[in-house]
Amino acid sequence: MAELLTITEVSRRSGVASSALRYYEEQGLIESERAGSGHRRYKRPVLRRIAFIVFAQKIGLTLEQIRAELDRLPDNRTPSKRDWEKLSTRWRQRVDERIVELERLREGLTDCIGCGCLSLGRCKLANPGDRLGANGPGPRRWVDGKAGEPPA
Repeated sequence: MAELLTITEVSRRSGVASSALRYYEEQGLIESERAGSGHRRYKRPVLRRIAFIVFAQKIGLTLEQIRAELDRLPDNRTPSKRDWEKLSTRWRQRVDERIVELERLREGLTDCIGCGCLSLGRCKLANPGDRLGANGPGPRRWVDGKAGEPPA
């Protein structure tokens, strides 16, 4: 039988708060066994599953998307190296898109983002008369992760 870990041990080893572990369990992402006292006990392989969840969240997957990815695994098991390679290959494009988006955001820190304030000197050139405001509210060049363009 695999060594069972307490929620405190899993939290300490995974870096994930106990409250998040309980939430992951409520959402069906991880499983625990109950000791006679009713306390949660986790099999050691749950650490890999939690690492998978944390990584997937870091690249922008929602818990619903993560659940769908984990549901692709047979017998609701922890991803093996081969499983990980298949899943992560599908994520490569998402990571590449995030890199492009973050680079645009970095460049936009000192540029007009289309918020309508027109306070930067560049705003008059990039968004004259707040033309981007016709596309809707908020920082129009960054809404939905896409650089908006002024309407014609």
